[in-house]
Amino acid sequence: MNLQYISDSKGQTTGVFIPINEWNDLKNKYKNIEQEEISVPEWHKDLVLKRLEDYKQNPSSALDFDSAMDDIEKEL
Repeated sequence: MNLQYISDSKGQTTGVFIPINEWNDLKNKYKNIEQEEISVPEWHKDLVLKRLEDYKQNPSSALDFDSAMDDIEKEL
């Protein structure tokens, strides 16, 4: 994909230009790509709420980000 990044005067990326032919390919591949509303299934919400409740009841059982990444990298 031939993307062009758009930056402001401070060098911060503010946008991305996608050539129209590549945009049309994406729209064909992902039929709802232009849909603004993102729908999260109820079972996802329920799972997140359950995990949040588990964490609140036992915060010491959670790993910090670096420890979690170390564990993942060990398995690769």
